[in-house]
Amino acid sequence: IRASMGVKVNGPDLKTVEDVSRQIEKYLREVESIDPLSVIADRIVGKPYLEIEIDRRAIAQYGIDLQQVQDVIEVAIGGKRITTTVEGRERYPVRVRYMRELRDNLDTMGSVLVESPGGFRVPLEQLAHFTYVPGPQVIKSEDTFIVGYVLFDKKQGYAETNVVEEAKAYLLDKIDSGELNLPHGVHFNFAGNYENQIRADKKLQIIVPMALLIIFIILYFQFKSVLTSALVFSGVAVAWSGGFIMLWLYSQPWFLNFSLFGTSMQELFQVHPFNLSVAIWVGFLALFGIASDDGVLMATYLDNTFAEKSTRTVKQIRQATIEASLRRIRPCLMTTATTVLAMIPVLTASGRGADIMVPMAIPTFGGMVFEVVTMLVVPVLYCSIEEFKLAKTGVTSTEHGK
Repeated sequence: IRASMGVKVNGPDLKTVEDVSRQIEKYLREVESIDPLSVIADRIVGKPYLEIEIDRRAIAQYGIDLQQVQDVIEVAIGGKRITTTVEGRERYPVRVRYMRELRDNLDTMGSVLVESPGGFRVPLEQLAHFTYVPGPQVIKSEDTFIVGYVLFDKKQGYAETNVVEEAKAYLLDKIDSGELNLPHGVHFNFAGNYENQIRADKKLQIIVPMALLIIFIILYFQFKSVLTSALVFSGVAVAWSGGFIMLWLYSQPWFLNFSLFGTSMQELFQVHPFNLSVAIWVGFLALFGIASDDGVLMATYLDNTFAEKSTRTVKQIRQATIEASLRRIRPCLMTTATTVLAMIPVLTASGRGADIMVPMAIPTFGGMVFEVVTMLVVPVLYCSIEEFKLAKTGVTSTEHGK
């Protein structure tokens, strides 16, 4: 279905499919999360068709052959291709039929003459019956079944997958209560672009934990210590929370609700609620990769400092921690600042592709802003570990990585 959400109704015939589709259309308009004005079912049957039923007894009285009457109807009313003109590389079919004013209503069509073997001509209205009947506007089929579509859209603030689950549960309740009757051979299922979101969510359930595990393994290869790797990895958790805080801020009406030089900041940064989507999770994946940069800078220098100095008291441990931390503040701030500043043009982007780029940039921007906290978290945790070692062994190890 070329829509975000919809219902496919399969059945044995067109009339049954349309009747069930209209019932589903009625009940979907009652679902709270669905915009009732957006619900529309295919009108399958409703287009007028002209049927010409040849009276075999009448043509037998005149001695006219059935094929001859059919040929007259084909040529005079429908038109028959007799040749093709060639004009350079262009080809045009040449069709023969009556002029439009002689075949555009029942009165003139009935006056079409059919020649009999006796040499006289008989009007077509004496040889056939003309009737208008309702017929299909279009016939769709899938898996050998005739199918009709019921398209709908969600209200603002609802996620597509939640809307579909709510609509499905509501229809099943109507079936159980007997209000919605599905004839034999009729069944329905939900479809639409939201299925891409479901497939992506299943992949992300594997990719996100795998990415976090790979990041931790890389950190372990760098520091050769589970404890040090874990405290550096804490920056990922801080950045993760920062990404969600930024998403929450974007859903608040007061966030950036001011103007600067006549420009509304909410319009500039496109502040409005964002539901979790594939684009947002991709932004989180990018954030995980850069969120540990400050922690790596800080922990590496702390390792080097403790490896060079002998720290046998709590005071010496804290002095070494402060000394190493102060030397790394500027590089950490520069690392964070370059990432945050690079996100601002993306957050203010508009036009084609902005609907994907902005949700990707929001968690990265928010995560890196809050990730600055790791400049305090990593040294404090590192110092706590060293003090714990001192309390346990009576002397700190100056071996790198231990």
